[in-house]
Amino acid sequence: MKAIGYNQNGPIDASDALIAFDAKTPELRERDLLVEVRGISVNPVDVKVRTMFPVENGTKIIGYDAAGIVRQLGSGVRNFKVGDAVFYAGDITRPGTNSELHAVDERIVGTKPESLDFAEAAGFPLTSITAWELLFDSLELQEDGGEGDTLLIIGGAGGVGSILIQLVKKLTKLTVIATASRPQTVAWVQKMGADYVINHHESLTDQVRKLGLEPRYVAALTGTAGHFAAIIELIKPRGHIALIDDPKVLDIMLGKPKALSFSWEFMFARPMYQTDDMNRQHHLLNRVSEMIDNGILVSTVGNNLGRLSTANLKKAHELQESGCVIGKNVLEGF
Repeated sequence: MKAIGYNQNGPIDASDALIAFDAKTPELRERDLLVEVRGISVNPVDVKVRTMFPVENGTKIIGYDAAGIVRQLGSGVRNFKVGDAVFYAGDITRPGTNSELHAVDERIVGTKPESLDFAEAAGFPLTSITAWELLFDSLELQEDGGEGDTLLIIGGAGGVGSILIQLVKKLTKLTVIATASRPQTVAWVQKMGADYVINHHESLTDQVRKLGLEPRYVAALTGTAGHFAAIIELIKPRGHIALIDDPKVLDIMLGKPKALSFSWEFMFARPMYQTDDMNRQHHLLNRVSEMIDNGILVSTVGNNLGRLSTANLKKAHELQESGCVIGKNVLEGF
């Protein structure tokens, strides 16, 4: 089968940063689906893996979002049949989705939204799972809960921020403050449903206080280290901070006087460790799919960059590395 991967770390503008090659068709485990990949998207994790994790042998296929058609079933599959249209974010410990065919455990797969094409559907899984788990697992909110409280989202125009804002506004009673800095990103965050938009290049403390709000919850999606002092200052006592980025050092002792709680959200944790409840990702993706088809959630895709090829995938990685992506960039299958 066709695939794109890398065999050495390096800058994306290197001639061999991503290479096309022929790979073996994946072998299926008991609960696996073999999916013909019709659409993929690019996330920050694609860039992190390509630049930070050396390959010891061969070529590593990355890609952690896909939508496609089920072509074969493992012996223990229960939720799907051949021919089903699906979408999912995969498992970081297994080969990725930048390929013609991909093997994935059915317990982390959902039914593709009928109202979206495959490429656009591929823009949802990783960010939807991350946002859903952050909201309901990490911050421990309940649907229809949060009345009278505020969530501050740092990095509202990215992929996770775009869907998180929507889930918060559709499934809870929280007020949302989201950060954005450019006219395009401010407009995007407003389109996603944020109640207030503030600039993360200016004082968060001053801007939030002018709103007369005191967040009980903070979703730190990017730049956590740089904003940490302001977060500690702004958040309510006994508040909760959930983060998804990779700050090298955080002095969480700063949170002790306010008795704060901290959580990391990492959506690959369930498939990585084969947790007893990994099937929750199957159910939440089905719920997201229904919400999309019912018009409750709007698309978070900013650009379709065309067919999956080394040139187009490099462009997607370049855009991701620029830090200027609005929503999600997607590609169609080979």
